[in-house]
Amino acid sequence: MGDLFDRLSQSLARGHERDIPDLLSDARFATGEPTPAAVLIAVTDRAEPGIVLTQRPKGMRDHPGQVAFPGGKLDPGEDAITAALREANEELAMPREAVRVIGETDRYQTGTGFIVTPVLAVIPPDLPLEPHPSEVEAWFEAPLALLLDEEAWTANEVFWRGATRRYLEMDYSGFRIWGVTAAIIANLARRIAVEEVMPGARRG
Repeated sequence: MGDLFDRLSQSLARGHERDIPDLLSDARFATGEPTPAAVLIAVTDRAEPGIVLTQRPKGMRDHPGQVAFPGGKLDPGEDAITAALREANEELAMPREAVRVIGETDRYQTGTGFIVTPVLAVIPPDLPLEPHPSEVEAWFEAPLALLLDEEAWTANEVFWRGATRRYLEMDYSGFRIWGVTAAIIANLARRIAVEEVMPGARRG
């Protein structure tokens, strides 16, 4: 791999040196003790890096058809990194040895009972990923620069559980990216400077 890993690592470390008090969260909608979960933010090491995203099968009981990161609940004894790598392997046959982990970033508490730890990593481009049919209907790669661009997102509001909930969304090649996935990306964009990761790129 090239130096994308180093640039991402350094930018994330710098981003976490400062306190950001207004990161997105649905904690105010949550009740009870949240269930630990983890997702893998897999960035492809290419000239124009992308992030691997999945679409859940439309027949699933929970969140059918939604775009998500590979991930899920922690199994007993697992930490977030182990769980994220396991889930990516189960969902996409992403080989663990191909994933170069940078580290964890800001946890996101959902309104549906989960506390999600995103794990940032770099993977080689064009891995022969194979979606597990019961967990993934499709997968795609969206440009990192686009996802980190605040101007590329549309902000909307909905009345949910007795309060107004603000959420972000984007249509990319027919895939609607929104909800928890969009919020995790937005929080990551507060920690990473795209200009540091992709010299010559700019937001907006």
